[in-house]
Amino acid sequence: MPYFDAASSAPLHPVARQALQASLDEGWADPARLYREGRRARLLLDAAREAAAEAVGCRPDELSFTGSGTQSVHSGIYGSLSGRRRVGRHLVVSSVEHSSVLHSAASHEAAGGSLTEVAVDRTGRVSPEAYAAALRPDTALAALQSANHEVGTLQPVAEVAELCRAAEVPLFVDAAQSLAWGPVEGAWSILAASAHKWGGPAGVGLLAVRKGVRFAPQGPPDERESGRAPGFENIPAIVAAAASLRAVRAEAEAEAARLRDLVDLIRARVVEVVPEVEVVGDPVRRLPHLVTFSCLYVDGETLLHELDRAEFSVSSGSSCTSSTLTPSHVLRAMGVLSEGNVRVSLPFGTPAEDVDRFLDVLTWVVTAVRTKLGAPAAAAGPVTASGPGTASEAAGAGAGAAAGNGAAAGNGDLTVDSLGRLCPIPVIELAKAIGDLPVGGVVTVLADDEAARLDIPAWCEMRDQEYLGEHPVDGGTAYRVRRRS
Repeated sequence: MPYFDAASSAPLHPVARQALQASLDEGWADPARLYREGRRARLLLDAAREAAAEAVGCRPDELSFTGSGTQSVHSGIYGSLSGRRRVGRHLVVSSVEHSSVLHSAASHEAAGGSLTEVAVDRTGRVSPEAYAAALRPDTALAALQSANHEVGTLQPVAEVAELCRAAEVPLFVDAAQSLAWGPVEGAWSILAASAHKWGGPAGVGLLAVRKGVRFAPQGPPDERESGRAPGFENIPAIVAAAASLRAVRAEAEAEAARLRDLVDLIRARVVEVVPEVEVVGDPVRRLPHLVTFSCLYVDGETLLHELDRAEFSVSSGSSCTSSTLTPSHVLRAMGVLSEGNVRVSLPFGTPAEDVDRFLDVLTWVVTAVRTKLGAPAAAAGPVTASGPGTASEAAGAGAGAAAGNGAAAGNGDLTVDSLGRLCPIPVIELAKAIGDLPVGGVVTVLADDEAARLDIPAWCEMRDQEYLGEHPVDGGTAYRVRRRS
């Protein structure tokens, strides 16, 4: 079964498995002890730290192992803010950071700190100039991911790091998605990463704090890992994490070129085989293995279930928000379509034939879901014979809602009542209704699904219609769209 969700968690690398099994017999003792077993464990821990530090691009004594990437993020942000509390309590982050960074920022703000979120463009990239403008005399820390976990866009870390250094503000970098492909460039100050993102075992995080950065570890003091990660080190997992990081780095250049070609194929073919699709993220400055696209008139949850039935494992939007019904904060910040969203992230070694079969399967799955939901015929198209017919069963619950409740106003404009209906139904009804109006006519869509706030303007952008704005109504929001063509 092809697994296309490496951005959430990569399969365990063979080198990690071998290192883990070998170190179970050697790395069980306390590395702080001076007897033989302790010295052996210490040698393993020190060797792993040196290998990981080389991959990160820092000194071994600047690197600590933590219990997870999330713990590294929280410790890095809280420790940096606490260490610079005399400077101020202002924190700068981008609007597309991983949820662990945004949760830390929210806690900081709730505790009385101040927060500035830097907006991104439609590709998900921040402007270095906007970051510089957000820095203040009381800014204690700035945070910027190296690459977006959801759409793959690379961020201008080196440029932002220089601006932060000029302002004497440390820069925290979440490098979880990019570290497998190479070290993070630029004069960053604090860095966090997670082993299971590159094929290491879960439960190991990296936290690098450059010498000279004011840092105050939070919580009760502990003698281990420079006080930044209390508790007994999981040496076998740490050894496996460092060994697998070194192994994937050795393969990274060749594998990046091969996977980039496969992703380029997906980016080009998906818009050919599936009508009404928006491929999101920067087309050039991006991770080599990740592509995200959104399909109009499709229920994302149903789409993922159908792809799973067809034996393809993909995710929708952020892995940290995929279990909720709220739109992804990343897609919302970018202002792009969220409905029918699919993130494909290819693990090392993905064969080309799996990608070809995925594109074939995607065609009939999207078509079947659209047909059952009553999407406009131009978008739905005929269901191909290769489809197993299961998409219609999964989507059946929403089929009855596809019939629009349009009411013509006296001036010929239309109002469509989609209150109580989940996306993509409001967008489907908008697409149907606007075809009944002359150029210049206005459709008002009433909806209470939060996704409509993102998807209706995105639909207008894709279909070259004029979005007139929104206003509150009883039970929801009214979205107004004027027909341009």
